[in-house]
Amino acid sequence: MNILQSTTTKLGNRINLFGQKQNGENILIIGVFHGDEPQGQHLIDKYLSSKHYLQTKNNLLFIPCLNPDGLQNKTRTNANGVDLNRNFPTKNWGGDTSSAGDNPQDYYGGKSAASELETQFVTDIIEKYKPKIILTLHAPYKIVNYDGPAKDIAKKISNIIGYPVEASIGYPTPGSFGTYCGVERNIPTITLELDEKIPVAQLEQPVFEIFDMLKN
Repeated sequence: MNILQSTTTKLGNRINLFGQKQNGENILIIGVFHGDEPQGQHLIDKYLSSKHYLQTKNNLLFIPCLNPDGLQNKTRTNANGVDLNRNFPTKNWGGDTSSAGDNPQDYYGGKSAASELETQFVTDIIEKYKPKIILTLHAPYKIVNYDGPAKDIAKKISNIIGYPVEASIGYPTPGSFGTYCGVERNIPTITLELDEKIPVAQLEQPVFEIFDMLKN
């Protein structure tokens, strides 16, 4: 798989978009929005090394790690202390996130909407590649959350991994990626919240099956 696009973060780490240029719809899969949720990068890297992505009807595009600075620092936020999943230029950006957790600073949406290079990298990719479906890998809630016209896809994913389908994460998420893509752009967007209490290797089989379902 080729690097289609890349950028360098504040701490000098690389964010890469992997994919192949071929016919078919684009499906975008993103790992590690939050640096303390590393499961997505492991699963995407393992999937790519297995060559599962070959012979696809749809084009799978992967960002294995959107927040390498947060991963390096083991923080939810990026190097600027911004929660990338609150930084998207939505109509509700900058709203109250006080009910989201015990540490409000972990949910800081940035000095302005789309202020972060990581956010800009993703929004540029969405404009350029116009994905038909978007899947993001998070932890730890063990649910299949969806935004936009994605309920049917969410049910298929639920059938594979055994997590319940939830239209709401349970607390306000102003400036979220799901609102930006799913609600405001009508792109079926799935937030797959993985189990963080089990070895990530145990997630490989169901998550690979989900990727394979999306590519066909």
